[in-house]
Amino acid sequence: MAEHNVLGKEGEQLTINLLQNSGYSILEKNYRFGKAEVDIIARKGDIVAAVEVKTRSTPDFGNPQDFVKPKQIQLLIKAVNHYVIINDLDVEVRFDIVAIIKNKSGTKIEHLADAFYHF
Repeated sequence: MAEHNVLGKEGEQLTINLLQNSGYSILEKNYRFGKAEVDIIARKGDIVAAVEVKTRSTPDFGNPQDFVKPKQIQLLIKAVNHYVIINDLDVEVRFDIVAIIKNKSGTKIEHLADAFYHF
């Protein structure tokens, strides 16, 4: 597996741990619908969070969350809407980004709730 794929999988596992430690239950990992893939779908109470994980080894080219582009956001929204409908969920849906910088110096994790409203 390519190094960036390994880093991405590590970031997803760190995010799952973070979410579970914060009281979320993980409903899906790598949920696919059409051209979209939602990294993590998690639930806490009446909130379902679609979580996009962005892991980088350096912030030199920008913050990890800066790499979520409008087209990707549109695809994620469609995928999560589909998930909610087919599972007949009566919940509030939120879109989060977990931005991770992981390198030899350590790991920095930032959970941005309702992140798509910040664009």
